[in-house]
Amino acid sequence: MDADLWQRIGSDALALLLAASCPGCDSSGTLLCDACRMLLHAEPHEVRTPQGMPVHAALRYEGVPARAIRRLKEDGATMLARPLGAALGEILRRMSADALIVPVPTSRAAFRRRGYRVPDLLVRRAGATAHRLLVPARQAGDQRGLGREARARNVLGSLRAARRGHGQVVIVDDVVTTGATLDEAARALRAAGFVPVCAVALAATPRLSETARSMSTVSDMSVNGD
Repeated sequence: MDADLWQRIGSDALALLLAASCPGCDSSGTLLCDACRMLLHAEPHEVRTPQGMPVHAALRYEGVPARAIRRLKEDGATMLARPLGAALGEILRRMSADALIVPVPTSRAAFRRRGYRVPDLLVRRAGATAHRLLVPARQAGDQRGLGREARARNVLGSLRAARRGHGQVVIVDDVVTTGATLDEAARALRAAGFVPVCAVALAATPRLSETARSMSTVSDMSVNGD
């Protein structure tokens, strides 16, 4: 490349940086400040889907992590996939080396809008290989505002496996709210001969995390009671 082209690239990059703001604290002139970056380190915890599948979440979907994820998903800030992917990677590295990492597919409309698939991008930034074994079978309705049972009915039959196979798989999504989509992904993979062992999410919503903590407390009381 000639010197003029490199200068234009450098100028564009500088302009982007100066116009940027940290998604966590809105500090200007930075894509992610050091203080908020520290809050994206993994805080591993386990939740459960309605069908009882364990979901290993790296972060809680609140505060700085939630704002960073929304910036990635809604504003095209793909540079945030690297620190977020690092948090996801801390969980994925604990998974069996023999299990295939299968991201939940992005809807066609979301892919057209963003130009990238968020779960796939996060898996790559986590240093893992994404196996696209799941594809949409039909368009599910908007999940926003729906309760747990309504979400499960809404997504039932919305996914299918791209091929038949065998062996263990780990399902990956960016944010888990009730876990209905993960259960549907597991159903589709089982129907094709695969064995889902668990799911991994970048973040779990506070409601699901609180439910998991409440269930754990009840379990402890039943064991320790009398």
